[in-house]
Amino acid sequence: MHLLTAGAAAFALAACTIAESDPGPGLPQGNCRSEPLAQFIGQPASQDLGARMLSASGARIIRWVPKGGVVTMDFSPNRLTVQLDESNRVETANCG
Repeated sequence: MHLLTAGAAAFALAACTIAESDPGPGLPQGNCRSEPLAQFIGQPASQDLGARMLSASGARIIRWVPKGGVVTMDFSPNRLTVQLDESNRVETANCG
């Protein structure tokens, strides 16, 4: 059995980090709608893209998930979850 050093353990946890952002004032704050999100599939992740996705979906919070990232299974009706591929492009975008 191998034991992880504190540094290796910290690196392993950092690799699983999911970025969430709150749009702040001026952007929609309500329940998320998945229907308008298909138009963003394949686009490179960016702050501007996130703002446009929040606006289109009506979500309040966006959660960026890198390829292989782990997320909690809790459902939040005002959160948009965006799965990214290896090239940091939108693979899927769903509410929750």
